[in-house]
Amino acid sequence: MTKHLNLLLFLTLSLLLGNYAQADNQTSAVVTVSGGQIQGTIQDGVSIYKGIPFAAPPLGDLRWKDPQPVQSWSGVLTTSNFKPAPMQRPWAKIDISEDCLYLNVWTPAKQPDEKLPVMVWIYGGAFAGGSTSYTDGLPFAKQGVIYVSIAYRVGALGFMTNPELNAESPHHTSGNYGILDQIAGLKWVQENISKFGGDPSKVTIFGESAGAISVSILCASPLCKGLFRAAISESGGSFGPKDCGREYNGVNSLKAVEQRDVDFMKNLGAQSIADLRKVDAEKLIDDPTNNFWPIIDGYAITDDQYLLYQQGNYNDVNIMVGTNSDEGAMFSQATNVASYKKQAQEKYGKYYNRIMKAYPAKTDEETAYAAADIFREAGFAWPTYAWAKLQYQTGKKNVFVYYFDQPQPIDQRTGKRPRGANHASEIPYVYKVLQPDVYTQSDKQLSDIMSAYWVNFAKNGNPNGQGLPNWPAYDNQKQKVMWLHMTPEAKSWAHKSNLLLMEELFKDLRNNHSIK
Repeated sequence: MTKHLNLLLFLTLSLLLGNYAQADNQTSAVVTVSGGQIQGTIQDGVSIYKGIPFAAPPLGDLRWKDPQPVQSWSGVLTTSNFKPAPMQRPWAKIDISEDCLYLNVWTPAKQPDEKLPVMVWIYGGAFAGGSTSYTDGLPFAKQGVIYVSIAYRVGALGFMTNPELNAESPHHTSGNYGILDQIAGLKWVQENISKFGGDPSKVTIFGESAGAISVSILCASPLCKGLFRAAISESGGSFGPKDCGREYNGVNSLKAVEQRDVDFMKNLGAQSIADLRKVDAEKLIDDPTNNFWPIIDGYAITDDQYLLYQQGNYNDVNIMVGTNSDEGAMFSQATNVASYKKQAQEKYGKYYNRIMKAYPAKTDEETAYAAADIFREAGFAWPTYAWAKLQYQTGKKNVFVYYFDQPQPIDQRTGKRPRGANHASEIPYVYKVLQPDVYTQSDKQLSDIMSAYWVNFAKNGNPNGQGLPNWPAYDNQKQKVMWLHMTPEAKSWAHKSNLLLMEELFKDLRNNHSIK
């Protein structure tokens, strides 16, 4: 089931986005960055540098180590092509390699002293896959910002723990290598983006799905203080109770996963980390459980993020967070009514009757809709609700919330129009890459509005701008959410009663570790 869902997610992203940039036959200016000189290409007046190393290749003894300083090179490094994606199952037709710690820059600046805002994209993929090659920064650069996309390790290579790794680590923990890669990329931006005409004090991070969860994690990590001033989360947030399951997008404690990861090592015939570092990387990605995920390590992630936000213990930056109207459809499938009720009884215990009332299913077809709606709230909408509520309570920076509900094109596989906006369906609107033979003029107009909102937020910490529908800042009294559809408008939370049910359920789980 997990394999199927991840495959669907990766294929969806690759089809929605692809690689749209076709560089002109011009070379960009030579830029000196950490490690040496680079030269890229020019497309529509935008200088593009692809495949810039920001850390040493995590190979050999550097497998399962914090990202190390980039290795210097001589001469001018040509950066005109994407580098391979991190090791992952071949969900899509992309090159993969352990040597994957590279980033890409699109800059409209003509001089290095322009001090342009910077948007840093963190890809999704369930922390099991993903690639910077899925996105093109040209539409953003044309609107006056510098766009950067960062790669990070995923799966077992990015998130495996082990007592031996704890012992050899200077901070006595292990597991969050993918998150540390993201932080290393952000540090590279701080050190180098001024060479491309960017302002290191005006960095906005943004991502979708696992990328959005990463954004959430980075907002609460003490290692990120001063690395960015704003954050955008598209369908994600790490606010579920620890050790309560991935469907709640929370994190596990180190203790909860350590034995699982030791068993993973032994199942590969390795008796030590030294042995495991010699195992072919192809074998390390053949993991049917797909259980590798960020953990509370006391270093990059210090605690249950809900508690950190309650305490005001996070990086207080401007945030823009939101979800889609039918997020859960990608992660759910129909069953029969009896099975749906049985599974709900087993999972939700004393909340069963209330869950059945909020998410009823009278036919087998309706079980898919009900399960999708539960996943929408539990995995995406409630974390967004919690994030906005807590940051407004304990922070000082701007909070903006959206709900993407634009009717979507007819699904060519089923011949039916989707019930709502599925997971990741906002991305082509934000990136302005709508296929003209699929989307309508209304879609294009909304895409122009949404992309402008994202860019304005990066420039000013506020999405509003001339000619755009007014998007009010969020507060816990009025609770205004910007509904992004044909005619954007500020309204209350969608499915508010269901969010409050999830709020109560999660509180119970957090306090009692059980709802049976």
